Formats: sequence, structure tokens, C-alpha cells
Amino acid sequence: MPTLGIIGSGHLGAAVARLAVAAGIPVVMANSRGPESLAGLTAGLGPLATAGFTEEAARAGEFVVLAVPLTAVPALPAAALRGGTVLDACAYSPRRDGRITPLDTEELTTGELVQEHLPGARLVKAFSNVLAHHLPQLARPTGAPDRSALPVAGDHSDAKRAAAALIDRLGFDTVDAGPLSASWRFEPESAACTRLYAADPDVPRDRLREVPALPVPAEGLRAALTQARRVRVADRAH
Repeated sequence: MPTLGIIGSGHLGAAVARLAVAAGIPVVMANSRGPESLAGLTAGLGPLATAGFTEEAARAGEFVVLAVPLTAVPALPAAALRGGTVLDACAYSPRRDGRITPLDTEELTTGELVQEHLPGARLVKAFSNVLAHHLPQLARPTGAPDRSALPVAGDHSDAKRAAAALIDRLGFDTVDAGPLSASWRFEPESAACTRLYAADPDVPRDRLREVPALPVPAEGLRAALTQARRVRVADRAH
């Protein structure tokens, strides 16, 4: 399996890195603070994990995971990502990112906005609908009866197939949610986002990270995507 680049070393980036090294996939991690800031994390991940600068992670392999705030996307090395498959885990949080007009007016989905910043990259929306601490709780071997599924969306069918193969190795089935324009179906507060994977979906928001994960099979995720109604992004506060 080729090396996986991971840009962003927060909870989600670290969780994906742990799944990758457990599956025997080398990772190159990067963040805005430089490789030295990642020494503790990569040491804990073991010999398959190394730290680099953002461009090094972008060029590390066929796949790159973006786990950064939306405000960091314009500064990404677009040329280094051109031609590669980018798994975009970015989510829109007005409290953190400020108001972004094309998202508030629903002219674009988050995935479409990221794609505009990364011309030539084969963008696949993935990992954006599940909490980081639920990923290791839910990962299962291929064929496990309690295996969960994650949605993917993108405008390149071959990139989606390749991303699905990678995600399968990390411990999850996938459900194709359509093009990037349909990725609102699993954006924050939608029926197919975060709470779907929580054992107590009605827990208050500030306690959601304390709730254990609930396996969601492909048919359950597919139903949630079908039933999803578009959340009014302009009203989103978080």
C-alpha cells in the first residue's frame, strides 16, 4: 500500500494515522507548526509514521487526507496535490472559520469549495461526518458482522473507488453519496453526521464526545443519506 500523507495533526488526523499504521500503511504527517511539533505523535505511532512539512505530506503518496480548518485550505500546496486523490475531511464551523458566503448561500458545499482551491486534485469527501474518537471504536476487519460504513462523495468515480479501497483497509465499508454537490447530505447537523454513530444520539452537544460509538452498517447509512434534508448553513453557529 502506498504511503498516506496526512495534513493536519489534530484529533481526526491523528485518528486516521493510527488506523493507517495499524493496517501497515506508512504515513507522513504535517501541520502548520512544522515537523518538530509532531515528534511525540509520530514516536507514539511507531516506525511507520514520520513527520514532514506540508508539501512533503502532499507529495508523499497517492492519497492525502486533509484534516485542517477551512481557513487553512487556501494556503495548502495546490501544485503538490494536483493529480492526487485528496480525502477531504474539512467541515464548516462559522464559530472557528468565520462566515463564508458561498457556503452560507448554499452556492457551494464544503467539498466544492475545497475543490476550487485545489484544481487538478481528485477530491473525495470522506471522514468528515464522524467524530475522531469514534473511528478507532468502530473500525473492524473486512466482513465483520458489526462493521460500520462511511460515506464518500466526489466528482471522479475512479478516485471514489480508490478511496473506498483505502477506507476498507482502514476498517470501514463505504457508501457512495454522489458528487461533491450532494455532500451536504453528510455535512454537520445532517441525518448522516456524527450523531448517527453515537450510542445516545440525543445527548447534549457538549457531551457528545463522551458517548461511545454505535456501529452503523451500510444499509443504515444509506437510509440516513436518503432521508437527509439540507441543513440551512447560514443558520449554523458551530
